[in-house]
Amino acid sequence: MSGSERVAFELPWPWGGDRLELHDLRRLNYIIGPLGSGKMRLAFAIAERLADTGLIGLERLADDGAQARRRMRADAALRSRVNQILVRLTDAGAQRSSALISLLVELESAGAKHRVVDMVEQGLDRATQQALIAHLRRREPDSGSLFLLTRSNAILDLSVVGPHEAIILCPANYGPPLHVAPHPGAPGYESIATCLAAPEVRAPTAGATAARSPA
Repeated sequence: MSGSERVAFELPWPWGGDRLELHDLRRLNYIIGPLGSGKMRLAFAIAERLADTGLIGLERLADDGAQARRRMRADAALRSRVNQILVRLTDAGAQRSSALISLLVELESAGAKHRVVDMVEQGLDRATQQALIAHLRRREPDSGSLFLLTRSNAILDLSVVGPHEAIILCPANYGPPLHVAPHPGAPGYESIATCLAAPEVRAPTAGATAARSPA
């Protein structure tokens, strides 16, 4: 869908009226930044201002994914799609879990064309994250844009970012968000590299992340 849609808007408080322009939206758009940089505020703003966009929040993990299981029981077509993807992901090394199933149910459900996903890696180990992002890279060109909030270097591997992917950095202290090229020396590249961590490092703080207020 490269170049087919764009969005421009004034950023909400506390950015103070800075304008963000997202041109040439990619299939995968990573939103990254340190704690307190405004990632979730930016995600909410994109979901509100980009037409036909839905937000997939961390509430998907509530009650060990009970809502996702209910939706699969009630929708045979959804259940079939999710199960087919689960087979491919587990064959690629993913670990079947309620967190993975809940995420796939949200992604495969009918609704908005574009999706903003809060902490896409939440509850997933490294092998599962790697299988998942490989799957998301294979999505059809007309399947819409995904905006993935992440701090995992298994989801955002700077060495393999492709032409259908973009990185949006939210700098510390609510600096204006900016696009960053995935090349050493590019403006913002070092900031992104320091924000990313291995899944094994992030795992001990996952519970605190799930309970946080928008950053």
